[in-house]
Amino acid sequence: MTDEDEAAVCSRAGCRSAARWRVDWRNPRIHTADRTKTWVACESHVDYLREFLAARSFPVSVSELPSVTPEAAR
Repeated sequence: MTDEDEAAVCSRAGCRSAARWRVDWRNPRIHTADRTKTWVACESHVDYLREFLAARSFPVSVSELPSVTPEAAR
């Protein structure tokens, strides 16, 4: 786990909350199947971001960001 993972901030415009979710997606009209983009989301915006992408028929998957324990951060 990197410092970036520990400090992940929600990708929703204007939100500065800590992210708990990883949202992987791609635009099939411009990205090949092996290229994905990643957003991160807080608890309040994960559904919004997933639905935003799904409404555009973009392949999207959501997974929980790994949690950081004090022992893992050392």
